[in-house]
Amino acid sequence: MKKTCFFFLFITFSSCSLLQFKKVQPQILIQKQHSEDLDWKLVWIEEFDSNILDSTRWTKIPSNNADWGRHLSISQDCYSFNEGILSLKGIVNHDLKNDSRPYLTGGIFTKGKFAFQYGKIEIRAKLGSANGAWPAIWMLAEKNKYGEYPKNGEIDIVEHLNYDEIIYQTVHSYYTLEEKNTEQPKSFSITKFKKDEFNIFGLEWFPDKLIFTLNGEQTFVYPNISHNQPLQWPFDQPFYILIDQQLGGKWVGEINPDDLPVSMQVDYVKVYQKRKYEIKL
Repeated sequence: MKKTCFFFLFITFSSCSLLQFKKVQPQILIQKQHSEDLDWKLVWIEEFDSNILDSTRWTKIPSNNADWGRHLSISQDCYSFNEGILSLKGIVNHDLKNDSRPYLTGGIFTKGKFAFQYGKIEIRAKLGSANGAWPAIWMLAEKNKYGEYPKNGEIDIVEHLNYDEIIYQTVHSYYTLEEKNTEQPKSFSITKFKKDEFNIFGLEWFPDKLIFTLNGEQTFVYPNISHNQPLQWPFDQPFYILIDQQLGGKWVGEINPDDLPVSMQVDYVKVYQKRKYEIKL
């Protein structure tokens, strides 16, 4: 058995969110390579047991100009907690004086607070349905190691559209988006799931491959075929977690206000890595 360790890197800087005024101490967990023969160990867990969002771990995602972020809001109307379940809601906005957007929706991320490189992540969640609903659980690079998007890649653990009976699990990078290489290797899967029920959406991340899962079963594998060339494989750096109930956009289509509110309910987020002991730096 090869010797394995973790590196806990702690860097202090201010959160990018306008809501977070105090400095935080981000946690970045990097799993040492060549540890495949070790067992998974739970290293980070969020069960949403409090009635408020833990601001040392999560930030409400502010709105942005991207298709997925146009309706994101920090309004408390888009967030609720009930018996260990976080609900991220997409709603009709009835207070146009304070915010002129017709729809608002909730989302959270760990950017600047928690990120990891290699390991396994599992999220138990129920995805709501509505015309224009686009719930997503995904990951982005903590830093721009290789330049601007999409050069650092994107890992979509799950996306769901409208009332579909299927989910999408996808890898994005410069190689897939700009060079249009989505078949060699195949960069996505389309899988039937237990609609309107809680499912466990997962990813196992290694230096040579990404393994996507649904309820513990493998759905597809995205391999590192370029010997770590970043255009195809930028996945050699820490990534943070995003969970958001998106609304509208070119891919999902028009929003039907009669279908709202809609919500994504999140039970837990668990991150595992393979280790024998820890080193704090």
